[in-house]
Amino acid sequence: MGQSTSTSPSTPSEQMAASGAPPSPFLDHLLTLVASYDSGTPLPPAYPHASSKEAAVEQAIAELAKRLKRPVDSTAAVRSSYSAISNGSTSMDWNPHGPPTPDSTPGASNGNGSHPSQSVKNPSSYFCPTCGRAPSGDSLETTADHHADGPVVISATDELQLLKAQVQDVARVCKAVANGDLTQKITVPVQGSVMVQLKEVINTMVERLAEFASEVTRVSDEVGTQGKLGGQVSEVALGGTWQELCRTVNKLAANLTDQVRAIAQVTKAVALGDLSKMIEVDAQGEILELKTTVNGMVIRLRKLAEEVSRVSLEVGTLGNLGGQADVPDVEGVWWQLTNNVNKMCLNLTQQVRSIATVTTAVAKGDLTQRIEIEVEGEMATLKDTVNSMVQQLNTFASEVTRVALEVGTMGVLGGQAQVEGVQGTWADLTNNVNKMAENLTAQVRSIANVTKAVASGDLQQTVQVDVQGEMLDLKNTVNSMVRQLYTLANEVTRVSLEVGMEGKLGGQAMVEGVEGMWEVLTNNVNMMALNLTTQVRSIAEVTKAVAQGDLTKRIEVDVKGEILELKQTVNGMTESLSTFAAEVTRVAREVGTEGKLGGRASVPGVSGTWKDLTDN
Repeated sequence: MGQSTSTSPSTPSEQMAASGAPPSPFLDHLLTLVASYDSGTPLPPAYPHASSKEAAVEQAIAELAKRLKRPVDSTAAVRSSYSAISNGSTSMDWNPHGPPTPDSTPGASNGNGSHPSQSVKNPSSYFCPTCGRAPSGDSLETTADHHADGPVVISATDELQLLKAQVQDVARVCKAVANGDLTQKITVPVQGSVMVQLKEVINTMVERLAEFASEVTRVSDEVGTQGKLGGQVSEVALGGTWQELCRTVNKLAANLTDQVRAIAQVTKAVALGDLSKMIEVDAQGEILELKTTVNGMVIRLRKLAEEVSRVSLEVGTLGNLGGQADVPDVEGVWWQLTNNVNKMCLNLTQQVRSIATVTTAVAKGDLTQRIEIEVEGEMATLKDTVNSMVQQLNTFASEVTRVALEVGTMGVLGGQAQVEGVQGTWADLTNNVNKMAENLTAQVRSIANVTKAVASGDLQQTVQVDVQGEMLDLKNTVNSMVRQLYTLANEVTRVSLEVGMEGKLGGQAMVEGVEGMWEVLTNNVNMMALNLTTQVRSIAEVTKAVAQGDLTKRIEVDVKGEILELKQTVNGMTESLSTFAAEVTRVAREVGTEGKLGGRASVPGVSGTWKDLTDN
């Protein structure tokens, strides 16, 4: 099997690129230049567009490399190199591929694009290679005052190694910054004003970047993680791009705060049921898309709410069944919600209309209808309840009709309604119907017993059953009728007995409280007794007069029927007796007094004894 081989990065720039950090061309150039001086290989080309500090660093390296070929006690060269490094001068004409000259250097720049020609100031001053500070005095011997051990003189090789260590430490810190590690600082001792200033600048930059990163992290954590909107990065002592970046981060946080708060305000309003809010804050990019999406969502929710409210009002309050929610351009859950609402309204419409059809039929007395629609849950329970109710009502109506027909029409008393499985009001209603039938049976039978007794001439019976209402009135009426009939019968019997048997004429029946036919009957009995009394007394008066020889009396009372015949007979008899008496008297007077013999009594119309008496 073949093995894969990999080549490790050879240059610092490649190492930084391999670690993810951006490359540093100038740092790579310096290390290449130092390596060339150290190994004696050809020097690389000059670094293009070098700044003043970059040029000074490159010049110092060239000076150190140049002294490598001279004895180490060349103090003038040391002073010159340290003076160049300490002053950061870019006025010396130098070429890394040739000896420097005190004339102007066309290739150097002072940072503002010009190339002034300046001489070295105080060429005897230098920076201590040990501590990096410039000791006082014009010669190296004065370093004894700076270092207690005496003057410090190092070889060019040591200076080059020190410079290499300084550049490597700078590269380490820059690499750490490039990798996001802001805890690293340049700690190696440096010499020369340029290196000291570079060390201070880089360390200060790292500190300020760390402070800036801390502020950005704090604001990011507050805004992005903790949700504390409104945070701002405190402006650190940075300028240029860092200050602009600080302002940009603050502007980003402020815009994000405004946008998130606007979105939160709208979504909170939606959560509270207020669909009138819209996101008004200015936004761009994906936030604009989010704004448009949320506003569109609110508009659709508002339309959905309006439609659902309308359908709910129509179906649930106004009773207008069949309504459907119309929400255009909805998708996903909102489309499903709209369809579910419409399906709910449709099902509810069908269910309510089916129930209404059955209940309307029940209200009209049609107990044959049933709810046939397919339902579930509580509607299924309601369906079963209504159908069971209709079934029980049908059975109840059939039983009540049967009992009513038997009791009320066929006269079959004692019938009872049999309705199984009823409860509550229906059980009470069934019991009430049965109780009504039972009470009606007892009452009717009691009244029938009394009326049957009356019909049989037994006026001693009365209705004794407990009744209320109109049945009580009927009971009282029947009992009162029986009592009045009893009184009437007693009075009629008494009058009849007195008049017809005891011969006590003039008697009258006294029946109080009678009305109607009973009053007429009483009056008729009394009139009959009165007429009979008058007639008998008139006949008695005539017959008594006849008995006393008074044949002038006649029965004058108005009579009819057989009494009229009796009246005519008595009056005819009296008339005949009066004629007979007159003829007998006449014959007796003629024969006995006047002596007229041969007279004969002429009494027409007589017969029987009266005729024989006349003939005799």
